Amino acid sequence: MNSTIAYIIIGVSVLFIIGIKLLASPKTARIGNLIAAAGMLIALVSLHKPTGGYVWSQGWAFNYTLIAIGTVIGLAIGAIGAYSVKMTAMPQMVAMFNGLGGGAAALVASLEFERVAHSNAGITAFGAGSMLFATLIGSLSFSGSIIAYLKLEGKFEKPMTFPGQNILNGLILLVILGLCGFLTFNASGGNAATAFIVMFCLALFFGVAMVMPIGGADMPVVISLLNSFTGLAVAADGFAIDNLAMVVAGTLVGSSGTLLTLLMCKAMNRPVTNVLFGAFGSGGGGGAAAAGVVGTVKPIQADEVALLLAYAQRVVVVPGYGMAVAQAQHSVRELTEELGKRGVEVQFAIHPVAGRMPGHMNVLLAEANVPYDQLIEMEQINP
Repeated sequence: MNSTIAYIIIGVSVLFIIGIKLLASPKTARIGNLIAAAGMLIALVSLHKPTGGYVWSQGWAFNYTLIAIGTVIGLAIGAIGAYSVKMTAMPQMVAMFNGLGGGAAALVASLEFERVAHSNAGITAFGAGSMLFATLIGSLSFSGSIIAYLKLEGKFEKPMTFPGQNILNGLILLVILGLCGFLTFNASGGNAATAFIVMFCLALFFGVAMVMPIGGADMPVVISLLNSFTGLAVAADGFAIDNLAMVVAGTLVGSSGTLLTLLMCKAMNRPVTNVLFGAFGSGGGGGAAAAGVVGTVKPIQADEVALLLAYAQRVVVVPGYGMAVAQAQHSVRELTEELGKRGVEVQFAIHPVAGRMPGHMNVLLAEANVPYDQLIEMEQINP
């Protein structure tokens, strides 16, 4: 590696880290997203190799044409999705996009594995292992994210379980790992292609089998975990095709997603194993809102509620997914304004798994123009 490439890698890494840091607050999230995107653009333009590395590599011009086409198509799809999807359906879009990222990582790794396996150059055990790991984790993330999307859409109302399911899933995982071990040291063997296809299909099936038993209440944790899987797959792709920018970006996404998953499980007082294997949470998401209202509803306006709460010194609002379904964040903001006029201090207690994805409540309240300084994290508000 020459000094120029080293400086570019360091600069891109710094942009990625700054971008993730700024995503921690709704106030700076947009600029953080743009900074991270700028880092990826620099990496694409500066660190792309003219030969080798990609299956379709035909020289600079052809590769940049493909990159430009993919970028334009991705921008169009992303813009249409962002402007057309309702805020309450944003978790579904996030799950879908995360799945597409995992699927892309799996395709890059699998195509690179096929190219190297059929070439005369041979393949090292580390290179084969990186490609197989990316294929396994990426395909698992793809199929698992699709199931998460369907659960958030309310297509599966309850966790789908049967006796011995965890044992069966464990056996499938052992078979997948066995095939990966075989292919790592026999990438160019006569049965390598068949074994690779079987491994790929089993990995897709394992993603479905892993997420199907998990209830809709745990989908925020699942989405975060699958997001970390996608990051790990991208990092493994970076090792496979010798692209350090992908290694850095994937590692950052994988580590941050893993930490977020653990923090959410801690907030629910449940271990990750209980989320993945406990089939907790029976609601699929969409069905609960369509079930209708039981009992008598007494309408009340924001100013009337403010009169009832006017003698309080401080009011803490703990928003949940019901607020999102009812689109009540604007009414809640009106209530906070009325209370503010009466000298009442209002704060919002944001639980890490409120809503159906991390940060869902923050986004909904920001959309309703609730001041950022009123949004308090769980650890800060609990005392």
